[in-house]
Amino acid sequence: MFPLRMAAAATLTLAASMAAWQATAATIGLVPHRAVYDIFLKEASDRSGIEGVRGRMVYEFSGSSCKGFNTQFRFVTRIDVGDGVRVTDQRSNTFEDVSAGKFRFDNKSFTDDQLDKDVSGAAAEAGDKVTIELTGPNQRELELANSRFPAEHMLEVIARARKGERVFESRIFDGSEDGDQTFLTTTVVGAPQKSLDTDPEAKAVAPFGSSDYWPVSIAYFDEKKKGDQLPIYSQSFKLYENGVTRDLTLDYGDFVLAGKLTKLEVLGPPNGDCK
Repeated sequence: MFPLRMAAAATLTLAASMAAWQATAATIGLVPHRAVYDIFLKEASDRSGIEGVRGRMVYEFSGSSCKGFNTQFRFVTRIDVGDGVRVTDQRSNTFEDVSAGKFRFDNKSFTDDQLDKDVSGAAAEAGDKVTIELTGPNQRELELANSRFPAEHMLEVIARARKGERVFESRIFDGSEDGDQTFLTTTVVGAPQKSLDTDPEAKAVAPFGSSDYWPVSIAYFDEKKKGDQLPIYSQSFKLYENGVTRDLTLDYGDFVLAGKLTKLEVLGPPNGDCK
């Protein structure tokens, strides 16, 4: 990974690289859409205690680069643990103004209808830092290392994929967990490919015809740990240039979930409210 403490020359090189991809990102249009994914268990270790998983994920993305991006996300699963079934329900609402470097988040998670986590707050880029103001349930302020927010990171992935960059690293803040940490990520992008008529998700992505997609995988690491380490979480998916993703694999270590796109609604043109 790129060292966290950089010499001046390395810092200038990184700044030039970031300016280049940001110029490319300005030409990218993320399409407003609502995507529904069916979730099922792909594999699980014996120690996970999981015998089966069924669920659904709904992701709605709207807005523009001019007025900011809104996301609404809900992820419900029924987990069979042998002697019973546990129902988890994750809900997230965010707003991100990429040009202003601001991000708001409201995340809740439930287990068997009981609230077990509730985190909300706001984050803003401030020089070489990100300032976080947590507003609930425990109010506090903190500073973290400079990071990408989710839409900004998606733009970065697409911009780098366009340029043919296959492996790169980023630091991300998305308000997850307790809203007080960033994650180091390694992203691997494959060569562009075309959808096939025999693809199980072909009907859902019919509006895009034979548009190319990139196979992408992102591994998330705990920056607090030193030395070589396994990712705490990884995901892979097929990514279109407009920001739509499909054929998900969500790897939590002891178990892996798969997500198939079953319904896709395009809610308007990219940057449709820009004038």
